[in-house]
Formats: sequence, structure tokens, C-alpha cells
Amino acid sequence: MISVGHQGWDQIEKAKQILGSLAQVNVNLGVMTTYRVGGEAALYVKAHTEEDLHVTSRAWRESELPILAVGKGSNLLVSDSGFPGIAVALGRDFEFEEIHAASGMVRVGGTVALPALARRCVAAGLSGFEWAVGIPGSIGGAVRMNAGGHGGDMQECVEKVKTFDLETSECKTLTNQQLDFGYRQSAIKPEQFVLEASIRLGHGDKETRQALLDEIVQWRRDNQPGGQNAGSVFVNPTNETSGELLDRLGLKGFRIGSAQVSPKHANFVQADVHGSADDVDAVIRAVAERVHSETGIALRTEIHRVGFEV
Repeated sequence: MISVGHQGWDQIEKAKQILGSLAQVNVNLGVMTTYRVGGEAALYVKAHTEEDLHVTSRAWRESELPILAVGKGSNLLVSDSGFPGIAVALGRDFEFEEIHAASGMVRVGGTVALPALARRCVAAGLSGFEWAVGIPGSIGGAVRMNAGGHGGDMQECVEKVKTFDLETSECKTLTNQQLDFGYRQSAIKPEQFVLEASIRLGHGDKETRQALLDEIVQWRRDNQPGGQNAGSVFVNPTNETSGELLDRLGLKGFRIGSAQVSPKHANFVQADVHGSADDVDAVIRAVAERVHSETGIALRTEIHRVGFEV
């Protein structure tokens, strides 16, 4: 059961009145994440249109509840106690893609999955997005965190994005420069949604590009664990990768309850089937504390952890 005070329930009721049929109550968020553990959202909204987002914006501003953007759930850990606010996911109007092979331009909705788009771009004879085949997230989430791997990232290919700001209830177009990309970060705020992105790619031989796709997929299978996880947990420090650092400290296999550091890759934390999100968080915290105490390095997480104490 989500823990909220009397005032919290009043806020939820106010938001429900504004949202009307858009509001879904006590929806499990954990099953929407790749961790497959965690609690419920007090309110859940699937915003299929911009008008739905305008209504959601009003509900959020007038209720003053916390807000959470939910994409593919591949970078999200929700506490077992849940989220006492409005969780919002984009729907059908943001699921489109337009691939223009001749110009190398791709216009794509914020909910489109990266691996599928990477494969379709290669099939169209385009190059520069192959790296995305191994990242199980959406375009919107990838822009927000400047997702990348295998020598590429969103900063290199995004020309502009269309965003919706829940705080102002306005759409805005941001250029690559305005996005202020950095390592696993951008200027996109928690209350902003990436509705669509315009991506510029190069041209390349399909067979060569397909071979690179296959190589990336195979590398990930060989070097990264499957199961219930959210990919890399910690941002790499300056002089070595987080995986190398944690491996060097002997943290592979470290376990608390139903969660453990992967024996295959030390920068992955695995959740057991029917496990606990709080156990996953406990492992993350214990690992970060151990690293700091032994090396002085303060690791930063890539994963968005919701409902946990700071």
C-alpha cells in the first residue's frame, strides 16, 4: 500500500477529478521496469495526445503531487513502497517513425524503442545508429540521459527535439546545442517529455552495417548478463570503468537479500524473480559506500531511483 498522509490523499483526489478518465489508480510500476520489482503509483496516466499532456499538466500543478516520467522502464527502479504521485507514460501519438533514406534524416516519436529503430535504419541503408541496438530504452529516455555505447551516443546524431513541459504546459523545440549534452546527461528536466526527435545519419553499405549490428548484439550477449536488471548502474569514473573498479574490489556476486552484483559484469545489479526493489537499492548503496571508503571515489548512478531516501 502506498504510504501517504491525509493531505496526500486530498491531493490525489484533486488530481483524479481533473484527470477524469485519464487517471488509473494504484497501477504497479515495478512490472513496467526491466527490474520487474517495485511498488505502485498512486496515479498513472497514459498520455496518448498532446491534449492529454495539457490535462496532466494542470492536474500536476493544481494538486502539487510529485510527477514521474515513465518510458520503457529500462533505467528505472521504483521502491517497494511505491510512488505517491502521478506517473506519466506517452502513448500512441508518439509511437511514429519516418525514415528518409535519401537525406539521412529520421523523425521519430519519443516512445520508439532504440533497438528496433537501429535495425530499421540499417535496413534503409543508414549508418551511425548501430550502437543503439544494444540499449533497451526509448528515444525520449535516450535523449534525456544522452544514451550511448560502442563509440556512439545521442549527442552525435540528434539535430533537434520537440518537448512538452508539464510546468508551463508548453511545447518547445530544442536544438542539439540547447540540449547541452554531457556524459549520460542533458538539459531535459524531470518534468519535461521528449515527444519526438530529428536525427541525422550517414549512408553505408547494408551488409557492413548489418555485420556491425550483429557484432554489437553478440558482444552484449557475451559480456553482459540477462535477467532482471537495468543495465549499467554507475557512471564510469575518470580512470577506469565502473565495472573494472568494482571487479577490482572483489564485488562480483555481492548480495543483499534478493539482489546481487552480477557475477558476469560488476556494474550490473540483478534482482531475483519476485524480489525486492529495496534490496536492489541496498546493494547499490552498499557498493557505493564500499568504493568511497576504499578509494575515495564517489560513484554516481545512471539509474533513476524513485521513492528511496537520498
